[in-house]
Amino acid sequence: MAKKPPPRYQGMDYWAKPLTGFGDPRARLLIVGLAPAAHGGNRTGRIFTGDRSGDWLYETLHAFGFSNQASSMARDDGLRLIGCYITAAVRCAPPGNKPSRVEFEKCRPYLLGEFKLLKSIRVVLALGKIAFDSFLKAYQEAGGVIPAPRPKFGHGATYRLDEHLTLLASYHPSQQNTFTGKLTRKMFHEVFGKARDRLKAPGNRHQATGRSL
Repeated sequence: MAKKPPPRYQGMDYWAKPLTGFGDPRARLLIVGLAPAAHGGNRTGRIFTGDRSGDWLYETLHAFGFSNQASSMARDDGLRLIGCYITAAVRCAPPGNKPSRVEFEKCRPYLLGEFKLLKSIRVVLALGKIAFDSFLKAYQEAGGVIPAPRPKFGHGATYRLDEHLTLLASYHPSQQNTFTGKLTRKMFHEVFGKARDRLKAPGNRHQATGRSL
């Protein structure tokens, strides 16, 4: 990956280290992805930055008022998230884009730690089934009770986890999904519309003082 970059990135210094989440510490929307892309976050040092998935995500965040600009190209490009925080289930670019069970287990404490620190989260948007399942495990480890029947991933699925927290699901904006039409911009925007509507619902409109977890 970093040692043998594609021609368009040859000569560039890759970050090639674990990535943290980033965004607004007072965020009410938490977005959970899978892992850094080999030539995206692994190259730039910021999750969903410098790749096609990030192009989709940040265009949408900007359209819905969650960022100050519609693109994310580098750590010093001036991007600022507004009421939103972005993280991932795995913190390093996995070989073949397929994280192992061990990677998930070792990285979950970081997802758990961020979730505990972000006291004002009211909506979690999981991008893909793996991120969806990873967040539910972290939520349970944080002391949350998983509703019965257990939430199942499906694009546009919405679950109320407790009186303060809603979990939404979306297909991941990977090229595999966007190039094939499995995920369209309309579909992606509809999920963010649900997130925005949920945050505007009674009880969620103002800055919260903290969750019960």
